[in-house]
Amino acid sequence: MVGLYSQHQDLIRDGCDERWTWNKRDKSHEVKTCGEGMETAHFHPHWSNGTAGIRGNCVLNYGIHYWEIKVSQRIFGTSMMFGIGTKRARLHVDAFVNIIGEDQYSWGLSHKGLLWHNGKSRQYTKPFKENEATVVGVLFDGIAGTLTFFKDGFSLGVAFTGLNSVTENLYPIAASTAAKTEMTLGIRRRGYQSLQDRCRVKILSSIRKQQEIDHLPLPSSMRSFIKDAACV
Repeated sequence: MVGLYSQHQDLIRDGCDERWTWNKRDKSHEVKTCGEGMETAHFHPHWSNGTAGIRGNCVLNYGIHYWEIKVSQRIFGTSMMFGIGTKRARLHVDAFVNIIGEDQYSWGLSHKGLLWHNGKSRQYTKPFKENEATVVGVLFDGIAGTLTFFKDGFSLGVAFTGLNSVTENLYPIAASTAAKTEMTLGIRRRGYQSLQDRCRVKILSSIRKQQEIDHLPLPSSMRSFIKDAACV
């Protein structure tokens, strides 16, 4: 626990900000994105008759990433979930299910304290209090192959291992069966991969739009390298 908390604190202190957000083109039709930078996912705006999910537009593999999701006080229903998955993970079902972790393509935590993967669940933590806002943190270590969850700043321990053997791209995912629920992205940080990566981040800190990268006086290979980290 202490080691995980230290890694989480190191990322916040010494890592770099990430610019990824919810992918407005990769979601259930029952999810609306809104707010500055499309950072808020609004699930089932009117009523709910199924399960809706949304993917983030950040590829996680091989790096160390930490992000937080601020969950509105409307915590209830069959399943509100947080986790990761590949592009093959479903994002909509016309039924109330634990969609993240329903198969081999995703790994998730439900608000009932259960971990899900490959259609199987196990107890991980206490159920979240209903109708009480909370902040869920997710720490993905693509080098060690682990996924760890946090709740209101406290580590809940390693949830999944062996993720460094996954060959398909992995993305953040959130889902909900409950009507009129919101999940807003908060802190998004990652570890530096190399000195070259540190230089890339410094350049990106002065760029507001991705189109500006095309006008940098750099070789095309370096501009492509910069674009790989630019979710703007």
